[in-house]
Amino acid sequence: TPLQVARKLTWFFKSLGVHSVFDTSFSRDLALLETGREFVERYRKAITKGVLKPPNMNGSAPPSEATAAASGDMEVDTPKPRKRIIRRGAAATNDEPAVAVETESAMPMLASACPGWICYAEKTHGYMLPYISETKSPQQIMGSMVKNHFGSQLGLNPDQIYHVCVMPCYDKKLEASRSDFYSDLYKTRDVDCVITSTEVEKMFGEQGQTDMSAFGELDLDLGYNSVIKDPNTGADQVLVGASGNASGGFLEYVMQYAAREIFGIDGVDVDKAVGVEVKTVRNSDFREVTLEMPGSGEVLLKFAAAYGFRNIQNLVRKVKTGKSPYHFVEVMACPSGCINGGGQLKPPGDNFVAVPLKDWIAQVDGQYRNGALARKPEENPVLEQLYREWLGGVDTPKAREQLRTGYHAVEQNLVNPLAVKW
Repeated sequence: TPLQVARKLTWFFKSLGVHSVFDTSFSRDLALLETGREFVERYRKAITKGVLKPPNMNGSAPPSEATAAASGDMEVDTPKPRKRIIRRGAAATNDEPAVAVETESAMPMLASACPGWICYAEKTHGYMLPYISETKSPQQIMGSMVKNHFGSQLGLNPDQIYHVCVMPCYDKKLEASRSDFYSDLYKTRDVDCVITSTEVEKMFGEQGQTDMSAFGELDLDLGYNSVIKDPNTGADQVLVGASGNASGGFLEYVMQYAAREIFGIDGVDVDKAVGVEVKTVRNSDFREVTLEMPGSGEVLLKFAAAYGFRNIQNLVRKVKTGKSPYHFVEVMACPSGCINGGGQLKPPGDNFVAVPLKDWIAQVDGQYRNGALARKPEENPVLEQLYREWLGGVDTPKAREQLRTGYHAVEQNLVNPLAVKW
């Protein structure tokens, strides 16, 4: 089960001298919750600014940011989201889109957890950056927690901790090396090193430990883990995580959170198609999820998941020309998402002859879901404590500093190599 693997990995890493082993699904809870909040912020701002037309809720529109604040449902004295204005719309001269876009109200909001997608957008589609969620990925939120919160509890500065993440993707190494996640004060990164699943397997062999079933088991360290007592069976430990797919469940959670917070609709479950319509479009790596008003059938929210660069390019084209019908899109560079990441383990032989890729992905997905309980991030009791004790509350300047980030268009310096004087 995933819990057994987590315990065996804890044993293995501690046998190498690692002091603490945490579970990144814990920081994923924080990333999901913050992404949900950011989406609601943007949606209400988009309604206020006229970017979106409010749906007809039996003759009344959903509360805008102004009316929600006036009714006491929202704090008034909160820091304003950063404004980043870029243009979009029908391409003008120099391929410059024509309509000004502000980050705080840009729709659709695009998920930011995939570094391959972020790198692609920064290098080739700078006008897409205002649409991308500013919430850090689970990897980088864990980096903030380990270097700042956990370190302060131990009386250590960030440069006195060496933090390693195990990830399914080689691009996560690039993400960790971004200047945004480097402390000039302490001359250290939030994540010092990233190793992939395949690299961990190689480490097993280097240590003469080729049979994982023979590994010992140790409990994950207290604090940043997702291990609880099973409320159903009373078992000592069970692994919990968010519902949704193996790419983090951002679409599933944000839809569920927004339906409740904006429209007061409870019980939405994208995984089971409860309360929403789930439709595969064009291919299995592009699907749409629609929330409709009960009774009237009016569309309230329309989300999508776009995996693989072919689908991403179609999405970018629609956003650029102002023709995207979506409010939120979960974007992943790899076909099938993170479960098919470049750093993931491959079947024996690595040629997908004995086990076809489609079957392998289904098999791995089954293992991912095996024995883990689904829990809403807001049901994680430690998150409330973190917001209170570490961040000073929700939507504080420190919360934005530690949980959110920004993006930078990369200037293209195209030089004719024949014109260079060597």
